[in-house]
Amino acid sequence: MKLSICIPVYNGAKTIQDLVEKAGRELKDYDLEFVLVNDGSRDESDAVCSRLAKDNADVRYINLRRNFGEHNAVMCALNHVTGDYAAVIDDDFQNPPEEIRKLVQEAEKGYDVVYSKYHHKKHHFFRNLGSRFNDLMATWLLEKPRDLYLSSFKLIRREVIDEIVTYRGPFPYIDGLLLRVTDSISSVFVEHQARKEGKSNYTLKKLVSLWLNMFINFSIKPLRLVTFAGLITGLVCVGLGLFFLIERLLNSESSPSGWASLAVILLFTASVQMVSLGVAGEYIGKHYLDRNGTPQWVVKKKHF
Repeated sequence: MKLSICIPVYNGAKTIQDLVEKAGRELKDYDLEFVLVNDGSRDESDAVCSRLAKDNADVRYINLRRNFGEHNAVMCALNHVTGDYAAVIDDDFQNPPEEIRKLVQEAEKGYDVVYSKYHHKKHHFFRNLGSRFNDLMATWLLEKPRDLYLSSFKLIRREVIDEIVTYRGPFPYIDGLLLRVTDSISSVFVEHQARKEGKSNYTLKKLVSLWLNMFINFSIKPLRLVTFAGLITGLVCVGLGLFFLIERLLNSESSPSGWASLAVILLFTASVQMVSLGVAGEYIGKHYLDRNGTPQWVVKKKHF
């Protein structure tokens, strides 16, 4: 069995060499292939990865022209793997590479995808909160099983890789693509460690961008939610109109309730309209970027 290890690299100059070397030692009984994708790092990652590819025949290196995002970098790696399975692992050493063996053993039971899960996560509170929100949204939008944690550390079978790499949209969401293709999914507990170097590259901006990719590209439920909100707003307005009309007929000398209630109704209606336009605009904008050929990634250099 040939095992490909996909590593999206972003500012990982201090960890990527140790990660590759340790994975090579711990998994030496497999036919290994490493696919490193440098996603616009601002440190010396390019030089380190280039040296690794030059010195090791089992390392394939792709340098992207700018930062496209983790999921785009993983898609690039999956397009270049040749193994029977591909393990996706971050470059920060929070997932020990020897834990890949547990994922492989579970996949050999017949599963297409095996996710990692943790007894205790060593992420920052903000990152854990974002992961929790992402999990809730994926359960609602993508109909993900409630007991499945969508970890970035996972193993994917060759046949499934061949299916998901046919996606050519500019905003891939790997877990959404996997859930589209198969329901033969399992998960196993693995160790999670504290970061060896630096801090998480997932800023609030990147987390919001990831959520929007999931919301807009892989589900129409946000549009249905907006439609439902519009209907509810309309019913509320009709109800208030009938209430005021009946009150006027029963008490002809009654005066309007005042500007406060009117302002609240107008602002509420306007806010629903603006949210509706925003959601519709996101769909239209994503479709426009897709139709005009926005690339998932652009390769600057390959070293195979």
